[in-house]
Amino acid sequence: MTQPKLRVSRKITALKELQGHIWRTGFECNELKSVVFEDVAEALEKWHSSGIKVYIYSSGSRLAQRLLFGNTNYGDLRKYLSGFFDTTIGNKKESKSYKEITETLGVDDPSEILFVTDVYQEATAAKAAGLEAVISIRPGNASLPENHEFKTVTSFSKI
Repeated sequence: MTQPKLRVSRKITALKELQGHIWRTGFECNELKSVVFEDVAEALEKWHSSGIKVYIYSSGSRLAQRLLFGNTNYGDLRKYLSGFFDTTIGNKKESKSYKEITETLGVDDPSEILFVTDVYQEATAAKAAGLEAVISIRPGNASLPENHEFKTVTSFSKI
């Protein structure tokens, strides 16, 4: 009897850090290039020029995030970003993580932070922490529950 293979996505911080180190080699050798949607690059530039601070919160390590945004099909986008958060701050599906980010940023009113995600559970956790949350609809995303209460966008130009 054969055992079925299970595909499990794990968000283990140590593994994500290792991933960042492996990616660094690939990016340094020009064997890797990260691909971002055109509207993302345009929105980051627009928000930056308007004085809006943008932070990234990802299950990927901060090193991996810097590599990804530093080596995109639209060039180095890190100049438009104010900082990076990873799972060392907490699990993305837990509201206490968003409360910690709010405190780290020195924001008194969490509703002043807009969190954009493509994961319903992350939006729910951010909202529970008092943040505004928007769900980005992209090809390949998981479907959303019916009658969810979140605003959705198909392009960052709509934010």
